[in-house]
Amino acid sequence: MRDDAATLTPAPGHDLVLTADAIVAGVHYFPEDPPASIARKALGVNLSDIAAKGAVPRGFLLTLALPEDWTEAWLAGFAEGLGAASASFGCPLLGGDTVRAAGPALIGVTAIGEVPTGGIVRRRTARIGDRICVSGTIGDAALGLQLRLSPEAGWARGLDPESEAHLLDRYLHPQPRLRLAPALRRFATAAMDVSDGLAGDLARMLAGEGRSAVVDAARVPLSPAAARALEREPALLDTALTGGDDYEILCTVPEADLDAFRREAATAGVPVAAIGTVVAGGEPPAFETERGRRVFAAGAFSHF
Repeated sequence: MRDDAATLTPAPGHDLVLTADAIVAGVHYFPEDPPASIARKALGVNLSDIAAKGAVPRGFLLTLALPEDWTEAWLAGFAEGLGAASASFGCPLLGGDTVRAAGPALIGVTAIGEVPTGGIVRRRTARIGDRICVSGTIGDAALGLQLRLSPEAGWARGLDPESEAHLLDRYLHPQPRLRLAPALRRFATAAMDVSDGLAGDLARMLAGEGRSAVVDAARVPLSPAAARALEREPALLDTALTGGDDYEILCTVPEADLDAFRREAATAGVPVAAIGTVVAGGEPPAFETERGRRVFAAGAFSHF
């Protein structure tokens, strides 16, 4: 950083999209996590919001508040991880500030994206009859967190090493779905990223305007690792549907455009699954499961 501020001009015919999110040690990540992984998470969770708006990243600002026990080795690892994530996501660091924290470490990122003028995909514009879609797989990060918190649980002890590694990695390293942005702009009526659990975020997406949803829980995509965990402990389905940190894309698409959306997403290398339908009503979304219809309380998820 060679000046006190940076300038950024959008390309002709484009709008800037801005989002800010912070992660705090002991709340959003474990203090003992590798600093490079913490850096990747701090940037990744913000770029997940950029992707959900149908935007492409242009740059970010960083506020780093360090606790009294910070070390040069930790900071070097953080900087290395941040540089690698910045290069991988195509999102350069534009500036920021480093200060001393009175408590735990806090990492704040303001991410800036770009979208064709008027092309931003809003969160609360779903229409009755739209199909509800999600990218990737759901529940991995929440199960990875449970592995960290309760490694001696029966279901956890029975996982094979590959499944355990997958779930732990999905919690530690969010994967913003930036390649899905063009398809969202073209086909989605509404979109957001899944950060606080599928059930809670879907409820927030549809709140008001006389909209609800019916979701077929069997169609919610699970990774092989998550499926193995649920085979050992079926009650973990609730964890998968309500747990946070998926950072997948939740969107709604008109029925007539669903196949085209799937094809474009597949071409971009991002799997998407249709899991339900937006319906008229004022009640929270209902999930059809083998145990019957379930309604989950919105906002039930909280970080550890």
